[in-house]
Amino acid sequence: MAPNGDPPHIAWRKSSYSTDGGNCVEVARAGNRYLVRDSKNPHGATLSFSPGDWTAFLGRVKTGDFDTHP
Repeated sequence: MAPNGDPPHIAWRKSSYSTDGGNCVEVARAGNRYLVRDSKNPHGATLSFSPGDWTAFLGRVKTGDFDTHP
C-alpha cells in the first residue's frame, strides 16, 4: 500500500482547470472502474463508476446538469 492507503498502482490526478481554491476533485482509474474523491479529504469517501456510468456522468457535467449557480 502507498502511504495514503491506496494500492500503489492507483495514480490520482486533478484537472488542469483546478486552482488553489481547494474546491477540487481527483480522478483515478482502477481496473475497469473510475474513482473520484475530494482532494481536500483524500482518506474520505471515494465514488466508483463503471465505464458506462462514467461516460454518462461526464456528459451531464459537460451540459451543466450539476451546476448550482444561477
